Amino acid sequence: MGIEAEAWLTIAGLGLTEGGTRIVEDVSLPLAAQRTVVLGPNGAGKSTLLRLIHGLLHPTAGELHWPRALSQAMVFQRPVMLRTTALANVIYGLRLKGHAARDSEGLAHAALARVGLEHLATRPARLLSGGEQQRVALARAWALEPELLILDEPTASLDPASSREVERIIGEIAATGARILMTTHNLGQAKRLAEDIVFIDRGRIVEQTAVAQFFTLPQTEAAQRFLQEETP
Repeated sequence: MGIEAEAWLTIAGLGLTEGGTRIVEDVSLPLAAQRTVVLGPNGAGKSTLLRLIHGLLHPTAGELHWPRALSQAMVFQRPVMLRTTALANVIYGLRLKGHAARDSEGLAHAALARVGLEHLATRPARLLSGGEQQRVALARAWALEPELLILDEPTASLDPASSREVERIIGEIAATGARILMTTHNLGQAKRLAEDIVFIDRGRIVEQTAVAQFFTLPQTEAAQRFLQEETP
């Protein structure tokens, strides 16, 4: 275990089977670190695990034990933008969570300012670049002040400059005390953002350890092979 702390989520025997195929199988682990990155090969079950934790998918086995319910938000690899302005996209998220209309606009403006997009508030969101759309999605999530922010490959489709900006924003959200749980294929990004690494392969958790140990002394052959294949 990378971080000895009280778990904010304990997963016990979690599984998901669809059409006779086991996508996630017997996942059991505590999540205690503030910043956890899930790594693994393509098709290993990373995104599925995050969706199970967020409640977008329902497990066919096992359970999630939350010692205390945490407010959550999730950002995806390809953000969903409504056919309206960047500002209205952020306001929509706030209104959906029950914020009053009179408060939502000010909160949305502030969130866009934090991600460096206040000057594009009135621009149609779908006309923004991919990096700008992802920052709108982060603003929409950050405006909700989540205790847990889940991110599924948030920079996978972005250029290096946009990726760095997204990383900066994630770091600032973490600095507010929010827990971060994310997947990425970028090993450098994992090193920069993670405290703990969870390594998943073929739907099973193979390794969970502190980030420094994972990259210098992986405990399993599967993790060693993954690092060799993914390192240029």
